[in-house]
Amino acid sequence: MTDVTHTLHLTVLHPHPGLAIATIVGDVDVHTAPTLRSGALEIISHGHPRLVLDLAQVGFCDSAGLSAIIGIWHAAQEAGGSLSLAAVPDRLMRMLSMTGVDSFLPVHATATDVTDSPPASAKR
Repeated sequence: MTDVTHTLHLTVLHPHPGLAIATIVGDVDVHTAPTLRSGALEIISHGHPRLVLDLAQVGFCDSAGLSAIIGIWHAAQEAGGSLSLAAVPDRLMRMLSMTGVDSFLPVHATATDVTDSPPASAKR
């Protein structure tokens, strides 16, 4: 049985103007997905439309978590920014691949890979 926690922590860094890296710690599920969504939307609305979710410390993500990530992607696009994922755990990467989300949502090995690259142009 998997030990699923019902807490989620976000730590945010702002390495460049307009860019935020949110490190997610915990499980992203039906209980915590609203926390992820509201935290990310707050970051975007405070002038950081280019958002990176560092998922290295996410142990579990269910369909509610995937839905939250897609909603965050839409919000970033509407704000003229982008959403990228970094350090995606294997299990979540399989979910992104099976659902086709990896075809429009950039995935990077580390958050540093994203911060070292030029800003992606927003797609509409």
